[in-house]
Amino acid sequence: MAKPTYIIGEIGQNHNGEVEIAKKLIDVVTEPVIDYLFGQKLMPMNAIKMTRRDLNEELSASEMLRPYDNPNSFGKTYGEHRAYLELNDEQHFEVYQYAKSKGLEVVETLCAKGCLSMLRLFTPDRLKVASRDLTNLPLLEAMAETKIPMIFSTGMTGQKELDDALEVVTKHHENISILHCLSQYPSEYQNINLLTISFLKEHYPQYTIGYSDHSIGILMPAVAVGMGAEIIEKHITLDRNMKGTDHRGSLEPNGIWRMVRDIRNTEYAIGEYGMFVSETVQATRVKLERSIASVRPIASGEVINEKDLHMLSPGNGLKWADRGQIVGKKALVDIPANEVIYPKMLK
Repeated sequence: MAKPTYIIGEIGQNHNGEVEIAKKLIDVVTEPVIDYLFGQKLMPMNAIKMTRRDLNEELSASEMLRPYDNPNSFGKTYGEHRAYLELNDEQHFEVYQYAKSKGLEVVETLCAKGCLSMLRLFTPDRLKVASRDLTNLPLLEAMAETKIPMIFSTGMTGQKELDDALEVVTKHHENISILHCLSQYPSEYQNINLLTISFLKEHYPQYTIGYSDHSIGILMPAVAVGMGAEIIEKHITLDRNMKGTDHRGSLEPNGIWRMVRDIRNTEYAIGEYGMFVSETVQATRVKLERSIASVRPIASGEVINEKDLHMLSPGNGLKWADRGQIVGKKALVDIPANEVIYPKMLK
Protein backbone atom coordinates (compact mmCIF):
# COMPACT_ATOMS: atom_id res chain seq x y z
CA MET A 1 0.00 0.00 0.00
CA ALA A 2 1.19 3.52 -0.80
CA LYS A 3 2.17 5.87 2.01
CA PRO A 4 -1.02 7.40 3.50
CA THR A 5 -1.88 10.75 1.98
CA TYR A 6 -1.98 13.71 4.35
CA ILE A 7 -5.49 15.07 3.73
CA ILE A 8 -6.32 18.61 4.84
CA GLY A 9 -9.88 19.84 5.12
CA GLU A 10 -9.69 23.56 4.49
CA ILE A 11 -12.19 25.45 6.61
CA GLY A 12 -10.73 28.81 5.58
CA GLN A 13 -13.53 31.35 6.02
CA ASN A 14 -16.30 28.74 5.79
CA HIS A 15 -16.80 29.07 9.54
CA ASN A 16 -18.59 32.36 8.66
CA GLY A 17 -17.02 34.00 11.67
CA GLU A 18 -18.37 31.42 14.13
CA VAL A 19 -16.25 29.05 16.20
CA GLU A 20 -19.17 26.63 16.55
CA ILE A 21 -19.38 26.17 12.79
CA ALA A 22 -15.67 25.35 12.71
CA LYS A 23 -16.22 22.79 15.46
CA LYS A 24 -19.09 21.20 13.55
CA LEU A 25 -16.82 20.81 10.53
CA ILE A 26 -14.24 19.15 12.74
CA ASP A 27 -16.94 16.74 13.91
CA VAL A 28 -17.73 15.92 10.27
CA VAL A 29 -14.16 15.18 9.21
CA THR A 30 -13.51 12.95 12.21
CA GLU A 31 -16.48 10.70 11.54
CA PRO A 32 -15.53 7.15 10.47
CA VAL A 33 -14.93 6.68 6.75
CA ILE A 34 -16.32 3.30 5.76
CA ASP A 35 -16.24 1.78 2.30
CA TYR A 36 -19.60 0.06 2.47
CA LEU A 37 -18.93 -2.05 -0.63
CA PHE A 38 -16.16 -3.95 1.13
CA GLY A 39 -17.09 -3.09 4.72
CA GLN A 40 -13.67 -1.56 5.26
CA LYS A 41 -12.94 1.22 7.74
CA LEU A 42 -10.58 3.77 6.18
CA MET A 43 -8.37 6.47 7.65
CA PRO A 44 -10.22 9.83 7.83
CA MET A 45 -8.76 13.27 7.16
CA ASN A 46 -5.52 14.11 8.93
CA ALA A 47 -5.89 17.84 9.49
CA ILE A 48 -8.07 20.91 9.25
CA LYS A 49 -6.82 24.26 8.03
CA MET A 50 -7.75 27.68 9.33
CA THR A 51 -6.81 31.09 7.94
CA ARG A 52 -5.68 34.08 9.98
CA ARG A 53 -5.60 37.61 8.56
CA ASP A 54 -4.38 40.85 10.07
CA LEU A 55 -6.67 43.50 8.63
CA ASN A 56 -4.00 46.14 9.27
CA GLU A 57 -1.87 44.33 6.67
CA GLU A 58 -4.57 43.03 4.36
CA LEU A 59 -5.79 45.64 1.87
CA SER A 60 -5.29 49.24 0.87
CA ALA A 61 -7.34 51.79 2.79
CA SER A 62 -9.51 52.53 -0.24
CA GLU A 63 -10.17 48.82 -0.80
CA MET A 64 -11.14 48.34 2.84
CA LEU A 65 -13.69 51.16 2.45
CA ARG A 66 -15.05 49.88 -0.87
CA PRO A 67 -18.82 49.25 -0.73
CA TYR A 68 -19.47 45.51 -0.68
CA ASP A 69 -23.13 44.97 -1.37
CA ASN A 70 -23.94 41.45 -2.57
CA PRO A 71 -25.76 38.35 -1.26
CA ASN A 72 -22.54 36.96 0.24
CA SER A 73 -21.56 40.13 2.08
CA PHE A 74 -21.26 40.23 5.88
CA GLY A 75 -20.73 44.02 5.95
CA LYS A 76 -21.45 47.25 4.11
CA THR A 77 -17.80 47.68 3.10
CA TYR A 78 -15.24 45.06 2.15
CA GLY A 79 -13.34 45.86 5.33
CA GLU A 80 -16.43 45.24 7.47
CA HIS A 81 -17.04 42.01 5.56
CA ARG A 82 -13.50 40.79 6.25
CA ALA A 83 -13.67 41.82 9.88
CA TYR A 84 -16.90 39.86 10.39
CA LEU A 85 -15.30 36.67 9.04
CA GLU A 86 -12.13 36.97 11.10
CA LEU A 87 -11.63 34.87 14.23
CA ASN A 88 -9.18 36.30 16.76
CA ASP A 89 -6.17 34.49 18.20
CA GLU A 90 -8.10 33.14 21.18
CA GLN A 91 -10.82 31.76 18.93
CA HIS A 92 -8.22 30.07 16.73
CA PHE A 93 -6.77 28.56 19.88
CA GLU A 94 -10.21 27.26 20.84
CA VAL A 95 -10.62 25.62 17.43
CA TYR A 96 -7.08 24.22 17.70
CA GLN A 97 -7.81 22.64 21.07
CA TYR A 98 -11.05 21.14 19.80
CA ALA A 99 -9.37 19.69 16.70
CA LYS A 100 -6.59 18.23 18.82
CA SER A 101 -9.12 16.62 21.15
CA LYS A 102 -10.54 14.87 18.09
CA GLY A 103 -7.14 13.58 16.93
CA LEU A 104 -6.64 16.07 14.09
CA GLU A 105 -3.62 18.14 13.25
CA VAL A 106 -4.10 21.85 12.62
CA VAL A 107 -2.64 23.87 9.76
CA GLU A 108 -2.79 27.65 9.92
CA THR A 109 -2.52 29.95 6.91
CA LEU A 110 -0.95 33.18 8.11
CA CYS A 111 -1.56 36.13 5.81
CA ALA A 112 0.61 38.74 7.55
CA LYS A 113 3.48 39.00 10.00
CA GLY A 114 1.05 40.34 12.59
CA CYS A 115 -0.74 36.97 12.52
CA LEU A 116 2.22 35.32 14.20
CA SER A 117 0.83 36.75 17.44
CA MET A 118 -1.26 33.56 17.74
CA LEU A 119 1.92 31.58 18.34
CA ARG A 120 2.04 32.95 21.89
CA LEU A 121 -1.01 30.73 22.55
CA PHE A 122 -0.26 27.57 20.56
CA THR A 123 1.96 26.04 17.91
CA PRO A 124 0.17 24.81 14.78
CA ASP A 125 1.42 21.55 13.31
CA ARG A 126 2.17 23.32 10.04
CA LEU A 127 2.05 26.84 8.68
CA LYS A 128 0.55 27.40 5.24
CA VAL A 129 1.62 30.03 2.73
CA ALA A 130 -1.32 30.97 0.53
CA SER A 131 -0.68 31.16 -3.21
CA ARG A 132 -1.03 34.93 -3.18
CA ASP A 133 1.72 35.24 -0.55
CA LEU A 134 4.39 33.03 -2.08
CA THR A 135 6.05 36.20 -3.37
CA ASN A 136 5.61 37.95 0.01
CA LEU A 137 9.17 37.19 1.01
CA PRO A 138 9.20 39.24 4.25
CA LEU A 139 6.22 37.19 5.48
CA LEU A 140 7.94 33.94 4.49
CA GLU A 141 11.06 35.00 6.37
CA ALA A 142 9.05 35.66 9.54
CA MET A 143 7.22 32.35 9.25
CA ALA A 144 10.41 30.41 8.55
CA GLU A 145 12.08 31.84 11.65
CA THR A 146 9.54 29.94 13.78
CA LYS A 147 10.99 26.64 12.47
CA ILE A 148 7.43 25.28 12.17
CA PRO A 149 6.98 23.00 9.09
CA MET A 150 5.64 24.97 6.15
CA ILE A 151 3.38 24.26 3.17
CA PHE A 152 3.57 26.35 0.01
CA SER A 153 0.66 26.71 -2.41
CA THR A 154 1.74 27.61 -5.94
CA GLY A 155 -1.57 28.60 -7.52
CA MET A 156 -0.37 31.99 -8.84
CA THR A 157 3.35 31.47 -9.28
CA GLY A 158 5.93 29.90 -11.55
CA GLN A 159 9.21 28.16 -10.89
CA LYS A 160 11.26 31.31 -10.33
CA GLU A 161 8.89 32.56 -7.64
CA LEU A 162 8.94 29.13 -6.01
CA ASP A 163 12.73 29.06 -6.04
CA ASP A 164 12.88 32.56 -4.53
CA ALA A 165 10.54 31.44 -1.73
CA LEU A 166 12.60 28.31 -1.09
CA GLU A 167 15.79 30.35 -0.92
CA VAL A 168 14.31 32.48 1.86
CA VAL A 169 12.83 29.65 3.92
CA THR A 170 15.72 27.16 3.62
CA LYS A 171 18.00 29.62 5.40
CA HIS A 172 16.04 28.58 8.49
CA HIS A 173 14.78 25.04 7.84
CA GLU A 174 13.92 22.58 5.06
CA ASN A 175 10.72 21.06 6.46
CA ILE A 176 8.74 22.22 3.44
CA SER A 177 5.87 20.83 1.39
CA ILE A 178 4.92 22.18 -2.03
CA LEU A 179 1.37 21.94 -3.34
CA HIS A 180 0.57 22.23 -7.01
CA CYS A 181 -2.45 24.50 -7.21
CA LEU A 182 -4.54 26.57 -9.61
CA SER A 183 -6.06 29.75 -8.17
CA GLN A 184 -9.11 29.63 -10.40
CA TYR A 185 -12.39 29.23 -8.53
CA PRO A 186 -13.71 26.83 -9.63
CA SER A 187 -10.80 25.40 -11.58
CA GLU A 188 -11.57 24.37 -15.14
CA TYR A 189 -10.14 20.95 -15.90
CA GLN A 190 -8.21 22.08 -18.99
CA ASN A 191 -6.25 24.49 -16.78
CA ILE A 192 -5.39 22.22 -13.85
CA ASN A 193 -2.32 20.53 -15.43
CA LEU A 194 -1.76 17.71 -12.95
CA LEU A 195 1.52 16.84 -14.68
CA THR A 196 3.00 19.68 -12.65
CA ILE A 197 2.92 17.20 -9.75
CA SER A 198 5.35 14.97 -11.66
CA PHE A 199 7.48 18.00 -12.50
CA LEU A 200 7.68 19.05 -8.86
CA LYS A 201 8.52 15.51 -7.70
CA GLU A 202 11.34 15.32 -10.24
CA HIS A 203 12.81 18.79 -9.64
CA TYR A 204 12.25 19.08 -5.87
CA PRO A 205 12.71 15.50 -4.59
CA GLN A 206 13.84 16.70 -1.16
CA TYR A 207 10.38 18.13 -0.41
CA THR A 208 6.93 16.61 0.03
CA ILE A 209 4.79 17.31 -3.03
CA GLY A 210 1.01 17.56 -2.98
CA TYR A 211 -2.03 19.17 -4.57
CA SER A 212 -4.47 21.85 -3.40
CA ASP A 213 -7.70 21.39 -5.33
CA HIS A 214 -10.19 24.05 -6.38
CA SER A 215 -12.10 21.98 -8.91
CA ILE A 216 -15.71 20.95 -8.45
CA GLY A 217 -16.20 17.41 -7.18
CA ILE A 218 -13.87 14.70 -5.91
CA LEU A 219 -12.16 13.32 -9.02
CA MET A 220 -9.03 15.45 -9.18
CA PRO A 221 -7.74 14.72 -5.65
CA ALA A 222 -7.83 10.95 -6.22
CA VAL A 223 -6.15 11.34 -9.62
CA ALA A 224 -3.50 13.54 -8.02
CA VAL A 225 -2.77 10.85 -5.44
CA GLY A 226 -2.42 8.35 -8.27
CA MET A 227 0.20 10.68 -9.76
CA GLY A 228 2.18 10.80 -6.56
CA ALA A 229 0.69 13.64 -4.52
CA GLU A 230 1.37 13.01 -0.83
CA ILE A 231 -0.78 15.89 0.49
CA ILE A 232 -4.30 16.82 -0.60
CA GLU A 233 -6.07 19.99 0.44
CA LYS A 234 -9.76 20.63 -0.25
CA HIS A 235 -12.28 23.23 0.92
CA ILE A 236 -15.04 21.83 3.15
CA THR A 237 -18.40 23.17 4.30
CA LEU A 238 -21.51 22.08 6.14
CA ASP A 239 -23.78 23.25 3.31
CA ARG A 240 -22.91 24.68 -0.10
CA ASN A 241 -25.96 26.93 0.15
CA MET A 242 -24.63 28.78 3.19
CA LYS A 243 -23.93 32.48 2.82
CA GLY A 244 -20.36 33.15 1.75
CA THR A 245 -18.19 33.06 -1.34
CA ASP A 246 -16.32 29.79 -0.75
CA HIS A 247 -19.15 27.44 0.17
CA ARG A 248 -20.28 26.62 -3.36
CA GLY A 249 -16.86 25.34 -4.33
CA SER A 250 -16.46 23.24 -1.19
CA LEU A 251 -17.33 19.67 -0.27
CA GLU A 252 -20.35 18.95 1.90
CA PRO A 253 -20.24 16.08 4.44
CA ASN A 254 -21.19 13.42 1.90
CA GLY A 255 -18.61 14.74 -0.54
CA ILE A 256 -15.96 14.74 2.18
CA TRP A 257 -16.70 11.07 2.89
CA ARG A 258 -16.59 10.17 -0.81
CA MET A 259 -13.34 12.04 -1.46
CA VAL A 260 -11.55 10.52 1.51
CA ARG A 261 -12.89 7.07 0.58
CA ASP A 262 -11.60 7.42 -2.97
CA ILE A 263 -8.20 8.74 -1.89
CA ARG A 264 -7.71 5.92 0.61
CA ASN A 265 -8.78 3.31 -1.93
CA THR A 266 -6.44 4.88 -4.48
CA GLU A 267 -3.61 4.37 -1.99
CA TYR A 268 -4.49 0.68 -1.80
CA ALA A 269 -4.79 0.43 -5.58
CA ILE A 270 -1.38 1.96 -6.35
CA GLY A 271 0.36 -1.14 -5.03
CA GLU A 272 3.96 -1.90 -5.93
CA TYR A 273 6.13 -1.60 -9.02
CA GLY A 274 6.13 -4.75 -11.14
CA MET A 275 3.83 -7.18 -12.92
CA PHE A 276 2.66 -10.32 -11.20
CA VAL A 277 -0.36 -12.55 -10.69
CA SER A 278 -2.22 -11.51 -7.56
CA GLU A 279 -3.13 -14.24 -5.11
CA THR A 280 -6.67 -12.83 -5.14
CA VAL A 281 -7.25 -13.96 -8.75
CA GLN A 282 -6.05 -17.54 -8.41
CA ALA A 283 -9.54 -18.98 -7.97
CA THR A 284 -10.85 -16.91 -10.86
CA ARG A 285 -7.91 -18.00 -12.97
CA VAL A 286 -8.70 -21.67 -12.41
CA LYS A 287 -12.37 -21.08 -13.15
CA LEU A 288 -12.08 -18.95 -16.28
CA GLU A 289 -8.67 -19.42 -17.90
CA ARG A 290 -8.34 -22.08 -20.57
CA SER A 291 -6.41 -25.36 -20.68
CA ILE A 292 -5.44 -27.73 -23.50
CA ALA A 293 -8.38 -30.02 -24.26
CA SER A 294 -9.33 -32.66 -26.81
CA VAL A 295 -11.11 -31.70 -30.03
CA ARG A 296 -12.25 -35.33 -30.61
CA PRO A 297 -12.39 -38.63 -28.73
CA ILE A 298 -8.85 -39.97 -28.32
CA ALA A 299 -8.49 -43.71 -27.73
CA SER A 300 -6.01 -45.20 -25.30
CA GLY A 301 -2.69 -45.77 -27.07
CA GLU A 302 -3.26 -43.12 -29.74
CA VAL A 303 -0.53 -40.63 -30.47
CA ILE A 304 -1.85 -37.11 -29.96
CA ASN A 305 -1.29 -34.49 -32.68
CA GLU A 306 -1.63 -30.71 -32.40
CA LYS A 307 -4.73 -30.80 -34.61
CA ASP A 308 -6.39 -32.90 -31.88
CA LEU A 309 -6.18 -30.01 -29.43
CA HIS A 310 -7.97 -26.76 -28.57
CA MET A 311 -8.49 -24.66 -25.47
CA LEU A 312 -11.33 -24.93 -22.92
CA SER A 313 -12.00 -23.88 -19.34
CA PRO A 314 -11.27 -24.58 -16.50
CA GLY A 315 -7.71 -23.29 -16.32
CA ASN A 316 -6.19 -25.96 -14.10
CA GLY A 317 -4.50 -27.83 -16.95
CA LEU A 318 -1.64 -27.15 -19.35
CA LYS A 319 -1.47 -23.93 -21.39
CA TRP A 320 -0.95 -23.73 -25.14
CA ALA A 321 2.67 -22.73 -24.58
CA ASP A 322 3.08 -26.15 -22.84
CA ARG A 323 1.57 -28.20 -25.70
CA GLY A 324 4.97 -29.86 -26.25
CA GLN A 325 4.19 -31.92 -23.15
CA ILE A 326 1.17 -33.42 -24.97
CA VAL A 327 1.87 -33.46 -28.73
CA GLY A 328 3.56 -36.73 -29.74
CA LYS A 329 2.61 -38.47 -26.51
CA LYS A 330 0.32 -41.53 -26.32
CA ALA A 331 -2.95 -41.47 -24.44
CA LEU A 332 -2.83 -43.67 -21.36
CA VAL A 333 -6.64 -43.78 -21.13
CA ASP A 334 -9.59 -43.05 -23.37
CA ILE A 335 -10.07 -39.29 -23.54
CA PRO A 336 -13.57 -38.07 -24.52
CA ALA A 337 -14.00 -35.07 -26.82
CA ASN A 338 -13.90 -31.60 -25.22
CA GLU A 339 -12.18 -32.64 -22.03
CA VAL A 340 -9.08 -31.09 -20.48
CA ILE A 341 -6.03 -33.29 -21.02
CA TYR A 342 -3.96 -33.66 -17.84
CA PRO A 343 -0.40 -35.11 -17.71
CA LYS A 344 -1.63 -38.14 -15.77
CA MET A 345 -3.64 -39.16 -18.91
CA LEU A 346 -0.44 -39.52 -20.98
CA LYS A 347 2.49 -41.90 -21.25
